[in-house]
Amino acid sequence: MPEVSNIIVWLILGGISGWIASMIVGKNRSMGIVKNIIVGIIGAFIGGWVAGLLNLGPATGLNIWSFIVSITGAVILLWIISLVSKNN
Repeated sequence: MPEVSNIIVWLILGGISGWIASMIVGKNRSMGIVKNIIVGIIGAFIGGWVAGLLNLGPATGLNIWSFIVSITGAVILLWIISLVSKNN
């Protein structure tokens, strides 16, 4: 079972990463804290997957590399969402 501290780190990293990504893509006004956290956490998985494909190494812990990877993944996620929502 994950420790409470690990869950808190995921929430903090996800919230900050999702918030920065939403500002980068210009969606900050339409997103709240919950959406930022969700986008940031999913973005961390996407960014980690992309970093693995590019042999850039894993993102582990609460450090600058983890922020870069999760922000990049969150930007990719928001870009995909905007592409899908434009077609509908």
